[in-house]
Amino acid sequence: MKDIARLALALTLIAAGAGLILSLVEAVTREPIAEQRRQETLKALQAVLPEIDNSPDQDSVSLVVGKDKKGRDLSRVFYRGRKGEELAGIAFKVVAPEGYSGNIEIMVGILPDGSVVGIEILTHAETPGLGDKIAQGWFKQQFAGKNLENADWRVKKDGGQFDQITGATISPRAVVKAVAAGLQFYQEHREQVVAQGVGG
Repeated sequence: MKDIARLALALTLIAAGAGLILSLVEAVTREPIAEQRRQETLKALQAVLPEIDNSPDQDSVSLVVGKDKKGRDLSRVFYRGRKGEELAGIAFKVVAPEGYSGNIEIMVGILPDGSVVGIEILTHAETPGLGDKIAQGWFKQQFAGKNLENADWRVKKDGGQFDQITGATISPRAVVKAVAAGLQFYQEHREQVVAQGVGG
């Protein structure tokens, strides 16, 4: 009986010690991880926005874009880049759920009039050598200067203006559709995005 009690005490002490260590590790790494994520976001913003001189992650507004399967609000953050006091560009993330291998996360940068400055593929699981070409420069560059009025937002195989990828039409089709949907949402909510002050 005493052996069982000693074993239970030992296990309890080990579990408490492990919990304490995990807690300390989490406390030590929390801020560096948050800063790393911020730097990754800033890098993506710089890639898709025109020249700016503010920190767009400090000047953002969040709008509800829909509901999830449980009825909870889904929000999208709009990052506002400024040159002096002027709004120079806006960036936001969209998710293409119709990728060949799942979601494709995209950062879209636009001018205030809704014309695309650039896009950056943030995450994807598309097929190496085929669908993953959506991350190549030639594919991303074809979005520059396009807006809802001056482009047919379909791949050429479907009668639109965007080059598909031979043997992997699903991936570019998903990206084009998601970017177009993001532009449409911006157009419908432009006043809310551009009107609110610094910090939303």
